[in-house]
Amino acid sequence: MSAEPRINDRIRVPEVRLVGPSGEQVGIVPLAKALELAQEYDLDLVEVAANARPPVCKLMDYGKFKYESAMKAREARKNQAHTVIKEMKLRPKIDPHDYDTKKGHVVRFLKQGDKVKITIMFRGREQSRPELGYRLLQRLAEDVQDLGFIESNPKQDGRNMIMVLGPHKKKTEAMAEAREAQAARKASRQGDAADDAQGDDADVDVDAEVDADEQVEAPADAG
Repeated sequence: MSAEPRINDRIRVPEVRLVGPSGEQVGIVPLAKALELAQEYDLDLVEVAANARPPVCKLMDYGKFKYESAMKAREARKNQAHTVIKEMKLRPKIDPHDYDTKKGHVVRFLKQGDKVKITIMFRGREQSRPELGYRLLQRLAEDVQDLGFIESNPKQDGRNMIMVLGPHKKKTEAMAEAREAQAARKASRQGDAADDAQGDDADVDVDAEVDADEQVEAPADAG
């Protein structure tokens, strides 16, 4: 069955409970009268509650209504937050440069509102030193504590040790901030472009004044 409501001549009932264009209650009227009012207002008669007795119909611009509904649904999907778990793998004896790089990725993920699964990979004799992995995980958690918290404490999983960090900000908040920052950068670029254009216009005006002065002085030099 179609999810589209019945409109205008597709409505097949003797009478309807009519709602006006501004939401006002008109009352129960014959279908023919409701269709006549729709023509007078240059609107559609739309069945909004088919199971009511009698069915409820409203006068509206159905094409505009469908468009606005589609835009709202699109915006809702865009703002919908999906839980994402990123993963970052480290070695127990990671060097300082690699650690800073990995930490930078973790910071970026948390700022985006994503969870981060941190995995310490042990090899060979490293497996007999689980405290190395535990200390590294604790260090990382402390370094990013302004952005995230330990959601799942470090635990051994075979040759690996795993910890999960959760972001302080919700995904929807992070997405909203990212859009605001993007809009601010765009506005700044447009402002810089406008300033450059004004500067170019000023240079042209100065050049024009110089040319005009030279043209005025030329006859005197010729004399």
